[in-house]
Amino acid sequence: MSFCFNFDLSATTNTDDVQGKTSSTDKIDIVAKPVNESGCPAEAVKEAKEHFPPSDSLHLLDDAIYETLTIGTLPPLHFLNETVFEKTVYEREDTENILCRTAEQRSDLISGVYEGGLKVWECTYDLLEVIEREGETFGGKAVLDLGCGTGLLGILSLKRKAREVHFQDYNSTVLEQLTVSNVILNCQDDDCDNDDDDDDSKGKNKGTTDKEEECKIKLKHDTRDLFLQRCRFFSGDWRTFLILASSQDPSLKYDIILTSETIYNTAYYPALHDTFHKLLAPRGHVYVATKSHYFGVGGGLHLFETFVQERGVFSLNHLWASEDGLQRHVVVLRFKKESH
Repeated sequence: MSFCFNFDLSATTNTDDVQGKTSSTDKIDIVAKPVNESGCPAEAVKEAKEHFPPSDSLHLLDDAIYETLTIGTLPPLHFLNETVFEKTVYEREDTENILCRTAEQRSDLISGVYEGGLKVWECTYDLLEVIEREGETFGGKAVLDLGCGTGLLGILSLKRKAREVHFQDYNSTVLEQLTVSNVILNCQDDDCDNDDDDDDSKGKNKGTTDKEEECKIKLKHDTRDLFLQRCRFFSGDWRTFLILASSQDPSLKYDIILTSETIYNTAYYPALHDTFHKLLAPRGHVYVATKSHYFGVGGGLHLFETFVQERGVFSLNHLWASEDGLQRHVVVLRFKKESH
């Protein structure tokens, strides 16, 4: 799998934010149009909204070609094959036009337009391995998969009995065409776990009556619906997502926040930190998987760790680091005792 970046940061970088001068207690204003360093209008933030799976959601899996990821004792995770998905871009509903634009530009990220959600990035695998090693169970907890993309981290939480899992990604198309599809794909897999054999999931079993088959189909649909009832899906900029989440009654809070490859752009650090600060439950924790440095953008673990230290809200502990090449890391954030 190849990775490439095509960044244009001139319209999105705010020097004060990058240097950490903006207080985490400042009000978030999405009415005023943002400006760049020259005082010219910058690209507007992407308004957050909630997405609901279609009632006939199984059609999303028509002719689906998928891969299966197995790590240690973790349950198998299924996700749509990236190559097949990209080759069928023109057959999918895409109001943002990101599918054709990424194909035309041959870029895995177009800053402010498409933020990389169609890929399974390397650090996602790292975080899954750390979760397996740490023995995180998720049972009965509220989980946020922030910058979810394919949704593998959130799907693992679902399979490990999280009470509810919310998926957030910058792009609506990623959520509607990929994340929801992968959630349903894994739900279907869980439905089939109790079948007598592989053929049971493909047609009527020998010796079963039509009535029994109808009951079995209904059970599968009911199970899928229960699976999806534990999920919510949100798109948009992190600042507007924070406003939407805080406006819920009650305000959304998460025991665990999972995020991978989201600290590549220093301009996003204030919004990301505010999201952690406002949405993490008092005794919760945030898993962050990242590379040590993102060439061409300037972000990376050292700058993010410095930013977190300057804010003084979280403690940051290192859980894992790769030993060679461009180093990759998994860290965990928890509130400092004096913060709560």
